[in-house]
Amino acid sequence: MFAEALVDADVHGTATHGLTRLSIYLERIQRGVIVPDAALTVLRKTGGVLALDAGNGLGQVQARRALDMLIPLARENGVAAATVRNSQHFGAVSYYCNLAAQQGFILMAMTGCEPAMAPEGGYEPFFGTNPIAASFPTGKGYPVKVDLSTSMVARGNIIAAQKKKALIPLGWALDPAGQPTTDPSQALLGTVLTMAGHKGYALALMVEMFSSVLSGAAVGPAIGSMYKNLDRKQDVGHFFCLFDIAAFLDPAEFETRADAMIDAIKGSRKREGVEEILVPGERSARNAAKNEAVGVPVSAETLSEMKQWCARLHVPFALSGIGA
Repeated sequence: MFAEALVDADVHGTATHGLTRLSIYLERIQRGVIVPDAALTVLRKTGGVLALDAGNGLGQVQARRALDMLIPLARENGVAAATVRNSQHFGAVSYYCNLAAQQGFILMAMTGCEPAMAPEGGYEPFFGTNPIAASFPTGKGYPVKVDLSTSMVARGNIIAAQKKKALIPLGWALDPAGQPTTDPSQALLGTVLTMAGHKGYALALMVEMFSSVLSGAAVGPAIGSMYKNLDRKQDVGHFFCLFDIAAFLDPAEFETRADAMIDAIKGSRKREGVEEILVPGERSARNAAKNEAVGVPVSAETLSEMKQWCARLHVPFALSGIGA
């Protein structure tokens, strides 16, 4: 489950949540602040609602298990929901949403994150980038996938820029003194800006309520940093709400209606210089098709980290001669 989630992110073009994160997960496991074989414990069950404890396990593994537990409940009740506490960063939220869409469900998912973003008007990190996502099955060969962080940009893009020693655009982040910066290192020490000002702030607060407050997980600055706090757990919280389409509408009719809407959107008048209107999820589906055909690009920095870990763990480096 863990490896699949990382590779899936790279395949769909979300490299910031793919193999580039492998090194820090392994480091945290080695230091004992992630329990890779942790059980997922049911703390409460009321109808189609679960309150779960991830046992400080791998976020990707425990989130996938949570989804697997919700599916039969959603089939029975039409809707099922779960909170997860005591978890970790769990990668791209859309990974779980797409899995649900493949089985005829709509999953709305969100997660808290380590503090990286200040409330509107402030410059001290309080919220994470607090993403929210949902995927909807279609007959087009790809789901409509909405996956967005409530920050101006996902923090992983700033981490990627730091690794490449590249600058970031103005408007992405503030430095520790609250001043705009293009230096990714200063941005990581400072705060990412919310998207759309007060609207992004409000969405981040909503995600924090569902994922952190409702789940019983750590809230705001109490969430451990994946990169800085290598001596303590993160205690991240997640929130899943799963809808069985068949409880609302015949699934075939839903897909027909979704496809008709997509066709109408793509057939609308285009702005000058625009060749095609895309719907959310279409670009990542094209990335996946291309990468599955020719291979997934992996940066030289990530390959170097993987090679070092293979040596450290006495595992053959199977990618020798590829990339860097």
